Amino acid sequence: MRPSAAARPVLAAALLASVSLLAAPTAHAREAAPQPQPQSRPLAAATVAVYPPIQGGSLWNRFGETPPSSHHRVFSNWGYLNDWSVDIYQNPGATVVSLFGSKTSAGSPVTVRVVPVTPGCATGNLADGGWRIGLEVRDDSTGTVVGRADVMHVDQKPGSIAVGATVGPWTRLGQTGRFRYSSCYQVNGDTGAHIHLEVINRTKYSCYIARSAGAGLGDETVIGRVSTLSSVPQQAC
Repeated sequence: MRPSAAARPVLAAALLASVSLLAAPTAHAREAAPQPQPQSRPLAAATVAVYPPIQGGSLWNRFGETPPSSHHRVFSNWGYLNDWSVDIYQNPGATVVSLFGSKTSAGSPVTVRVVPVTPGCATGNLADGGWRIGLEVRDDSTGTVVGRADVMHVDQKPGSIAVGATVGPWTRLGQTGRFRYSSCYQVNGDTGAHIHLEVINRTKYSCYIARSAGAGLGDETVIGRVSTLSSVPQQAC
């Protein structure tokens, strides 16, 4: 059916508008097109810093024989061999402390508690290598346990450091010591006294901060992180 005469002006105006739209510049048409929305990506987990387990100055891998890239790992947690290990040196009598930071990288508080406390050497004799003290860190914002650390060759452990105890960043775990020479502890002089440290993530792998042998460490030197997403163990951050 043809349009009536009264409708023709309206139709003509509509046709003119259509022709103008088709003749619009291509750039204008692109501007009017809806923009694609960026795909959401999973956020990285909040990490927790690992600090030296010795209060005051200490030395990382003093003699160049215990780098975390290859140093032996002795202990396991959750059925898995720990992710990395390193020896941190200080003469006998230095204070050994809890090593996890007090907050995550996102600023939420953490809780650190003592898990298995045992003689460090397989003989079960403290004279062969002192105490092994396990610490577990939990992100309080999620309630998730994110990592553990084993602090080995601890002397003079206080009675309060027992399974289930809650500790803070400066809680004293004991002190560095000299133990008798054995297959578990092969040290001849005071300069060889050290803490053997092992760290593990609850999932994926934790990492260490790479540094040269004999590097000096302070109370606030970050030496590693847990709740990281490293693809393999013994990996630098």
